[in-house]
Amino acid sequence: MNAVRSGRGGPSRRGILRGGGALALTAAAGTAVAGCGTGLGVDSDGRVHIEVWHGQNGPSLKAFKRLVATFHRSHPGIRVDIGGGVLADDMLQKVMAGLVAQSPPDVAYIFGSDLASVARSPQLADMTSVVESQPVPWNQYWPAAREGVMVDGVVRAVPAVLDSLAVVCNKKLFREARLDLPAPGWTWQDFIAMARKLTDRGKGTFGTGWPGAGDEDTVWRLWPMIWDLGGEVIAQGKREIGFAGEPGVRSLDVLAALARDRSVYVDPKPGGEQMYQAFSTGRLGMVGTGPWQLPDIRQAKIDYRVVPLPGFHGRSVTISGPDTWSVFDNGSARLKAARTFIGWLMEPDQAYLWDSEAGSLPQSRPAERRPKWRKHAAEVPGLSVFTEVLQTARVRPVDRAYPKISMPFGEAITAVLLGKSTPAKALRRCADEANAAMAKVR
Repeated sequence: MNAVRSGRGGPSRRGILRGGGALALTAAAGTAVAGCGTGLGVDSDGRVHIEVWHGQNGPSLKAFKRLVATFHRSHPGIRVDIGGGVLADDMLQKVMAGLVAQSPPDVAYIFGSDLASVARSPQLADMTSVVESQPVPWNQYWPAAREGVMVDGVVRAVPAVLDSLAVVCNKKLFREARLDLPAPGWTWQDFIAMARKLTDRGKGTFGTGWPGAGDEDTVWRLWPMIWDLGGEVIAQGKREIGFAGEPGVRSLDVLAALARDRSVYVDPKPGGEQMYQAFSTGRLGMVGTGPWQLPDIRQAKIDYRVVPLPGFHGRSVTISGPDTWSVFDNGSARLKAARTFIGWLMEPDQAYLWDSEAGSLPQSRPAERRPKWRKHAAEVPGLSVFTEVLQTARVRPVDRAYPKISMPFGEAITAVLLGKSTPAKALRRCADEANAAMAKVR
């Protein structure tokens, strides 16, 4: 939506939010004039060139190149030029620079958490007509897919990659600890107790892990707990955080308990790569992750089971971090061609190829029910669980103020994980910093 999937050859999907820099660049980009893009255009024979900054590598890049080649055969009047020369982690900065210079691409792969910042530019196109013209009705897409591309009630992009969070368990370590594997309906108290029993300092094993760099990968994992407790990221109708008090404190209490038990491996580096490596080498009993990590886990030959996230009241709430295809207005011909290409990518056959090879979950209920996807999911143990939990998945608010919340909250989470602060004290400091910063964001 954005966490790391670099282990399977794709770009980071969660990255580190670039709060102040992104907002500064966006403010300048907001003055750009719509339709002023330069560069590629229309040939003398009428063929339209569009430039796509895709941000992919590895298997997802191979899949994208195959799709582009197929598109060229069926749409000879449009030429898709794959450029950008940058992975998705660095896309925001490059796109913002292009907007300031009035030379953005026609299409760019933008993290959902960055979409609100990009939307300050009048060159970001309205994609309502594209989603409304699809063979799969827009209301049949998962709510997380729809909400992740909406800015101020307008469809400003289309979903590119959809994911969710669940817990992957190492069955061997559970057997050695004489623990039954968790089942849907388990609680965070169960999680704490299991993590304690799975921890063996003599063997160097931990019950679970958590990214502790204070980046967005540290933060986004806590939102399902807060939502489950009735909190919000941003208070409704206010420019202040919506998780002060019980939702924030009780959620941080879970991490504090893990820290006290020394049952959590805190990964100090951005992206959680060391945490995932620890799981793949059999040193973590449980890890919260998304479908992007399954290829690495399977390659490591870990005997695993996927279960929904725990809850506080016996129900599971999860989070999705959709990535997007965003289109920019570089004149009517290129805009029409870009919308045509993105609309074509959303059609069922192309969507299945992209989802299955780029590590995405099916973006709509009809896509999840297709025999092709069901067959694919049956071949990857646990993949269907990530799709099933989309029924309760929410997304972070598509709001320019989000980085101003994420950064101090990341610091609060890290302080609790390292035992440097109590949940209540860390949350008060986060609230003071976030609320003051949010008040300045327009």
